[in-house]
Amino acid sequence: MAVVKEFALPDLGEGLTEAQVVRWLVEVGDVVAVDQPVVEVETAKAMVEVPCPYGGVVTARFGEEGAELPVGAPLLTVAVGDAAGEAGPGPGAGASSGAASGAAAAGPSAEEGSGNVLVGYGTGAPVPRRARIRRPWAPPGPPQAVPRPDDGAVWSDAPVTGGAGGGRQAVGGAVTGGAVAGKVAVISPLVRRIARERGVDLTRVRGSGPEGLILRADVERAAAAAGFAPASAPAPASPAPAPGPASPVPASAAEGERIPLRGLRGAVAEKLGRSRREIPDASCWVDADATELLAARRAMNELPGAAKVSLLALLARICTAALAEFPELNSRVDTEAQEIVLLPAVHLGFAAQTPRGLVVPVVRDAHTMGAAGLSAEIGRLTEAAREGRITPAELTGGTFTLNNYGVFGVDGSTPIINHPEAAMLGVGRIVPKPWVHQGELAVRHVVQLSLAFDHRVCDGGTAGGFLRYVADRVERPAVLLRTL
Repeated sequence: MAVVKEFALPDLGEGLTEAQVVRWLVEVGDVVAVDQPVVEVETAKAMVEVPCPYGGVVTARFGEEGAELPVGAPLLTVAVGDAAGEAGPGPGAGASSGAASGAAAAGPSAEEGSGNVLVGYGTGAPVPRRARIRRPWAPPGPPQAVPRPDDGAVWSDAPVTGGAGGGRQAVGGAVTGGAVAGKVAVISPLVRRIARERGVDLTRVRGSGPEGLILRADVERAAAAAGFAPASAPAPASPAPAPGPASPVPASAAEGERIPLRGLRGAVAEKLGRSRREIPDASCWVDADATELLAARRAMNELPGAAKVSLLALLARICTAALAEFPELNSRVDTEAQEIVLLPAVHLGFAAQTPRGLVVPVVRDAHTMGAAGLSAEIGRLTEAAREGRITPAELTGGTFTLNNYGVFGVDGSTPIINHPEAAMLGVGRIVPKPWVHQGELAVRHVVQLSLAFDHRVCDGGTAGGFLRYVADRVERPAVLLRTL
């Protein structure tokens, strides 16, 4: 007899606690091999194809496309074993005996899982986000649930308000209004807190999420139906005289489009908000003559057979040299210990625009690289980020960030520090401008450099010294030869 095994969303690393289902790669009734990717999910760091550690027949899927699932929530169930073909995938799954027998013929690997989960990142052609989150998935035929231990349900252990009677409510079924005490189809602690604050009995709420999961919107609708208004809501104004006839405006059009702050966009919002809340930042900026830097780059790239060096790589090399002179800016603040931690290595982050949004890949040990090495690594990480192949590990652990917003055609900015770092250098576009050069007015290529720094780690003298060091090397790159 086949054994039905559940595969849950694995720990994807880097402190990630949830992921959004982007695209299912298998259907109920499909035969899967060990470590075959079964679903594509989007985390706050990258696109991830999740492989299944079991081989057999898919008997159920949990979570429709666009749903947010926490780590540990069930993804699918697989019937494994020699008799998988006889047992079938369960009522309504639609698996043929031929497909099931294919699982049995897959050999020993189809009987037992590998025991580990190998995560591969990215896809060849990422689907646009808005199209992905709106694609519904409807199970073919009758419900595809397969009996498994504890009825195959995800249970919430939170107490509920009101209600009577015994039993438990599974995520797999919608709550229809009957009172069920003790367990309800809700996972999010936030949803439970909102229900408690607004006096909503979760046992009487019908969940609109995947498999009947109660979402925040469900609780808010139930609270509105019960006439609950937040304490901060203004009192309704006195009715005004009715104006003349007017065309009714649909509620959705008046409210505007809502875009969920999830995945990458949500991670960016959380990190930038935290930076503004926690870091007392200050900014300083200076204009620099980059004419000689451009000439030096041209000379490097004209060497026969030499790899091309990007302008961003030259600026990165200048930054690593400056951080060696001003290590306070390559640090972070330990708020619990009330200490400034000076970091021994420079892991240089740089902003890169991708179809998924702005990401910050990190060049590890940038202080050990020359301009050519930095250029090669920056190019590799940029390509991986734009193709959706970059890993979470390559997007974390930075100690200082370089932001070249000049590629967008702007001169200056006041960058927000990439928490928990201590500083960020912004680089504007390089444009011809009138400039006094060697006592005479001339047209030179000028760039604006701006530095945002954590005022807890240093004062203006240190920040100004760092920025002046960078500007001097931009204007006279040959001076860097003294430190090479």
